[in-house]
Amino acid sequence: MIDTSKTNSGLCDKGGPWRVFRRSHLAAGLVAGLFLLSAPLTALAQQCSAEQTEQLVPANSNVCSDLRKAVRDPSALPLDQYQDRLNRFLENYCHRAADSGWRRDKAVRDTGPFTASLQGGEWQGKDHGTHAPVVIWYSPEMADWLSEYRSDGESTDEEAPPVPDGAIMVKEMYPAPASRCNDVDPLKLYPTNGAAIMIRDNDASHDGWYWGWYGFGEGSGWAPDWPPAPTNPMPNQGFAQYCMNCHASAEDNLTFASPSNIEGEPGEPLTFLSQDFFEAPAPSARHREVALPDDEVHRLGTPHYRSDQELLEALRALSDELPDWDSVSKMPSQTYDNTWVGAGGPDASDEFLTSSQCLGCHDAGSTGLQFDMTQPNPHGDDLFNLSPYATWRSSPMGLAGRDPFFFAQLASETQTFHPEEPGMVEDTCLGCHGVTGQRQFHIDQYAETESCPDFRRETVNAVPWPDDHPGVENAQYGALARDGISCTACHRMALGEETEDALSQPENACVEERQALLNPDNSGFAKTFTGSFPVRPPDSLIGPFEDPKVKPMENALGITPEHNADIASSEVCGTCHTVHLPVMQEGETIGHTYEQTTYPEWAFSAYRTGDTPDGPLPHGKGARAESCQSCHMPSEAEDGTPYRSKIASIQEHSNFPEAEHSLGSEDIDLEERDHYARHTLVGLNVFLVKMAQQFPDILGIRTVDPMLVGMGVDPLLRTEQAMLDLASNETAEIAVDRVDSSADKLTAHVSLTNKVGHKFPSGVGFRRAFVDFRVLDDQGNTLWASGRTNGAGVLVDQSGAPIEGEYWWSKDCSARIRPEERLHQPHYETIARQDRAQIYQELVSTPPDDASAASCGKNSEPAGQLTTSFLSICSTVKDNRLLPHGFLPDEQRSDIAKALGAGDDLAEDVAPTAIGDDPDYSQGGGDSLVYEVPLADLPKGAKPAAVKATLYYQATPPFYLQDRMCTAKGEDRDRLGFLAGHLNLDGTQAEDWKLEVVSSGAVALSE
Repeated sequence: MIDTSKTNSGLCDKGGPWRVFRRSHLAAGLVAGLFLLSAPLTALAQQCSAEQTEQLVPANSNVCSDLRKAVRDPSALPLDQYQDRLNRFLENYCHRAADSGWRRDKAVRDTGPFTASLQGGEWQGKDHGTHAPVVIWYSPEMADWLSEYRSDGESTDEEAPPVPDGAIMVKEMYPAPASRCNDVDPLKLYPTNGAAIMIRDNDASHDGWYWGWYGFGEGSGWAPDWPPAPTNPMPNQGFAQYCMNCHASAEDNLTFASPSNIEGEPGEPLTFLSQDFFEAPAPSARHREVALPDDEVHRLGTPHYRSDQELLEALRALSDELPDWDSVSKMPSQTYDNTWVGAGGPDASDEFLTSSQCLGCHDAGSTGLQFDMTQPNPHGDDLFNLSPYATWRSSPMGLAGRDPFFFAQLASETQTFHPEEPGMVEDTCLGCHGVTGQRQFHIDQYAETESCPDFRRETVNAVPWPDDHPGVENAQYGALARDGISCTACHRMALGEETEDALSQPENACVEERQALLNPDNSGFAKTFTGSFPVRPPDSLIGPFEDPKVKPMENALGITPEHNADIASSEVCGTCHTVHLPVMQEGETIGHTYEQTTYPEWAFSAYRTGDTPDGPLPHGKGARAESCQSCHMPSEAEDGTPYRSKIASIQEHSNFPEAEHSLGSEDIDLEERDHYARHTLVGLNVFLVKMAQQFPDILGIRTVDPMLVGMGVDPLLRTEQAMLDLASNETAEIAVDRVDSSADKLTAHVSLTNKVGHKFPSGVGFRRAFVDFRVLDDQGNTLWASGRTNGAGVLVDQSGAPIEGEYWWSKDCSARIRPEERLHQPHYETIARQDRAQIYQELVSTPPDDASAASCGKNSEPAGQLTTSFLSICSTVKDNRLLPHGFLPDEQRSDIAKALGAGDDLAEDVAPTAIGDDPDYSQGGGDSLVYEVPLADLPKGAKPAAVKATLYYQATPPFYLQDRMCTAKGEDRDRLGFLAGHLNLDGTQAEDWKLEVVSSGAVALSE
């Protein structure tokens, strides 16, 4: 982890009818010896490009008078209506109305040093200010408050009231250095870089300010934030904006403003080094970079313009019914996804916040002057963004609230599998994928009605614009749900002893009801399965580091960061990654089953740590003990060297240009921390990430990082690379151990090793991995193969026909294919035919007709149909997924399950199924199998020269996609079909809808 010093300045919503929207500086190193040159320096003529021939002052005082009241009360109107009025106020220069009591700075002033360096025989200048050079205009209320309570130029009177409502500062910004324009009458200056604005509204948010950037004139790039621009950018303006990453370092009121800057007041503005002997090009304005990324959509890859009909045909995905680019339904824009701490908060109504409240400090480059949490890109001149926000935001957890596979699955569950209980199903599923929206909805509803109504799918689409949008009153909850498994979900989790009293607190309204529905017979930690965890109070957040600096976060959000080692425990992951669900049939619950068991798989393996926030577990730690975070949130390099970095990017005392009325270094200077954990949080679902890269407009997301912008590698690209690295280096090994030949056959022994701390694949049951085994000639051509696919990832035989089990439905979705036979590829120990393949997967079946609890369970005889329904899992048909190393026997698994608060069913459910007496599954760690290739099956005259074994992974196999197309309808199903049909995987490592994990390479046959 490093600090680089280069980048540029700028910008920085609970109030009124739009309370949902609570919500840099290019610098370079100083150059030594600047004046130690042999050639004389010639000072170039200084020109002020902002200077106009006439004064820019209010042309119509009536316009200013009519707008003055509205402008002073930003929370009284919806954002778009307020911004319309503010636009008319500022474009008429009403803030320059001296006759109305507005006052200004004495002249244009720098906010940091301006330095020069000689590059290629030409002088180059860099502005190191926290903003571009400024002239601030102060409303009468603001100027009076500063004059009265900061008149000593050092500190605010301890008895000073807050800055009054309606006080305004308009920070006009100009080209650097300030010396270009500081002799010009400020009334003749056109704000070339726009203006940063602060408008006081104490009743709207905890921090009490409306923040933003405004651009003057049609060419400025400024526009109202509603409706959002095509790139789904950060808002230009709003409450609780990320400007607080700097302003929270102020001693009070989140402002550094000083009366010594104001015309007519005593004192002088701060002075900074300005090497302004030459004419430098004006730096770009950070405000506009943040608001306006490069192009209209900024795709990270080129999708197919026309749907891939061959692919859709191979998927049997109803290609003639799917939407096109004009008709496909888009998810609401990420621009809307902002909530904030309200005035007087935080309280239970502020328990969950969108990540927009965290990104200002916990994204790289957010101050624009330092670049902690980054690493140089060795293949370019930009930076890898390793900050908590950027790595999480582009991960499947950050995308969970917009996952098109999830929403199509949810449509299948409510429309076909369980139409009798759509509300319960949606509330259950969105309790993980949209956890913060579902939780905050329940908190607020319970406070109002003492009931826990279901959180519905349509609420996820709720936005505040236009006024008549359906569900506009639920816009806050839609924003939270779309934000995915967000910051406050994990960093407010209550574990261990904290859970005893937590459930009775208002922030945990409806959690006990969820626990009773999903985990009725469990206790202790197992009561929290399926994301049913309690949370801590709204005025605290937990993190892994001791002695955090608390004042910036307290100033900005009213929240105190606290050290708590529990955040680093695997149980933080285990509560959601153990999914325990009702088994439903015709609206009735006939039992409960485990749909996902990633955490127990780990707890029963050699990777278990043997300890939890509730205390130690039986049988201690395993021989390979590692937490979930060790792999998915790495904090050290492969050689064991800890990653080291600051954990936030804020305006510090010692490392920034001087500012008046700042907190001292003891409160805001951050130290670098060992074992800085990257919030990478990835598995192998490259297909979801590729969709996010190619269809940001459909998913409603931005691809450009909002803080590091063009200086960083786009986070979605970094996430994809992390997945590819995980696949090739840390997932599995495959080897051809021995090849024997006889007169009639070739026999190859293939072994696989599982390198992960749980089953592979793990998670949702439809994930699968398979072995592609080939016999090659001396030119590398395939002579014989088991596990080959077509372009849609469908496993096929030597003639290209799908092998048994690859399709579940007829092409027109009119009927299941022999459902009573539950067609699939069984677990093999020997394969001798090309229409057979070794697939590592879990397959489950529905209850039989008129089932009871006794009909279902891990050891029950499958009697229903194969299903992808999460709430229809009665029996396991097959589970031959690769076990982790050191997989414990039944009795020891049962001991641990009981200590976690679960029953024997957890220990039983994790066991493999239908693997015969394969000895590889006795203690886990991998599998071995034999390929017996009849030489008679090879093309006539062909001579085998080598064999090759490759392990592939499919996050969404063809049968799963087909089941979505055949069991759902409507915009969520159609959106997934559109994305699948237009996703371009050509030339990628996921080509043909399969991700290569690892390969043996061609193993030559001995002569």
